Amino acid sequence: MSDLGNASSPIGLERHGIRDPGDVFWNLQPAELYEHALRAREGVLADNGALVCTTGLHTGRSPGDKYIVEEEATRDCIEWGPVNKPISEEHFDRLHRRMIEHYRGRTLFVRDMFAGADESTRVPIRVVTETAWHNLFASQLFIRPEVGAAGRQEPRFTVLNAPSCEADPATDGIRSKTFVVVHLTKGLVLIGGTAYAGEIKKSIFTIMNYVLPLADVLSMHCSANVGPDGDVALFFGLSGTGKTTLSADPDRRLIGDDEHGWSERGVFNIEGGCYAKCINLSAEAEPQIYSAIRFGSVLENVVLDSATHRPNYESTELTENTRAAYPLEHIPRAIIPSVAGHPANVVFLTCDAFGVLPPIAKLTHEQAMYQFLSGYTAKVAGTERGVTEPQATFSSCFGAPFLPLPPERYASMLGERLARHDVHCWLINTGWSGGSHGVGQRINLRHTRAMIRAALAGRLDREPYATDPVFGLRIPRSCPDVPSEVLTPRSTWSDPSHYDAKARELAALFVRNFAAFKRVLPEVAAAGPRT
Repeated sequence: MSDLGNASSPIGLERHGIRDPGDVFWNLQPAELYEHALRAREGVLADNGALVCTTGLHTGRSPGDKYIVEEEATRDCIEWGPVNKPISEEHFDRLHRRMIEHYRGRTLFVRDMFAGADESTRVPIRVVTETAWHNLFASQLFIRPEVGAAGRQEPRFTVLNAPSCEADPATDGIRSKTFVVVHLTKGLVLIGGTAYAGEIKKSIFTIMNYVLPLADVLSMHCSANVGPDGDVALFFGLSGTGKTTLSADPDRRLIGDDEHGWSERGVFNIEGGCYAKCINLSAEAEPQIYSAIRFGSVLENVVLDSATHRPNYESTELTENTRAAYPLEHIPRAIIPSVAGHPANVVFLTCDAFGVLPPIAKLTHEQAMYQFLSGYTAKVAGTERGVTEPQATFSSCFGAPFLPLPPERYASMLGERLARHDVHCWLINTGWSGGSHGVGQRINLRHTRAMIRAALAGRLDREPYATDPVFGLRIPRSCPDVPSEVLTPRSTWSDPSHYDAKARELAALFVRNFAAFKRVLPEVAAAGPRT
């Protein structure tokens, strides 16, 4: 099987510069990938049927090692800076040659798929891996072609993944042995020096955040679901804020848990699977996710009981960023193909480590755009290398690490759609209450679910609201199934003066962060907190 193409994939590896590999396996089924992974001791079986693998040093993304090639065709489009760090074409070519040489004589696994469930805008992609388990991960996270159709369309973008291929910082123009490099014009992504599978997923998301807006489609870092009456809800948020957990609602049908597009036709999932955090996962709190982890799923950095191979979801022995990758079909009643209409509600999720934002607030469209551009949350332990406890951060559009274009472009597209479709907007704090991190408590998940259910069902439309004097947010005075004292954060602190000081501190951070945005409407700039 060492040829560079096969009957079902006429477009072979030579187009990527790959020559003289060892055996090449194309578009294997999950059971076949399990066999290869277990034979090569890449992972072990859990008692629920999932394949369990570890990633070594990198148990989260390494954003400091991600680069975009600076080249003529895209140079003027990219928002260059600490997120989108430039690398020269010369150094890209050097890394590409390094990876091609690394592949020589090695067994490779090739997967042809799509990004984007809407057939009018979907992008054919290819993932080449040196391990079976990374190929299984990709097969569950992206959209799989119909049986027998894989490889019939030339990939527009290809990810070459080789965790054991390390760079030489002295000659390759980068800072470490780890690299994630995107060449938008050549349609190539190089990933080396890291086994964390999330780099594959997010590299494709970065590409879609470039491709879709150019086609007048808003790309979004959000989950999405649909209610019994066909009402669509979007949940924006960074990793750890609850996108996957809160969109997996047994009373609503899941569209997707992380990445979506919003076109003239409505909302569609960019992916074909879910990548859920597993820390403290339980059948009682998150039954849909818990039951979705079975044969075909990949568990990443989850500790197993040595005797029973039962996953220990409470263990942080390897990382807090334990993960499960599984196909969308594993969620009961998920919408497949994952396309739906225009949203009726948009929810911004924040994990407020200061403990001062309300657990729920109604937003005007101007406030929604302000919160969208701000993207305030706390980085949760384990999602990035070096993060060991929650850290306050601002991430534009709730996804700055994956946005090649200026954030104002995405915000402008969102604002236009919110107004045109008269969308209700909400801010939900899934972080702390009664004090900052280390003093207060995480907001009860049961209460958060109740607040979201009430908001999406319209039960808060006629409730009286109070306006927060610092942030200008409208807070409902009551909500079904939620104690009223929980709704007003100041009342949950033992010393209100400490709350006031912390609220002013956070407000100042908002204002300082927003000063960087020079291309926003005055009414949006005025929708922030008062200091």
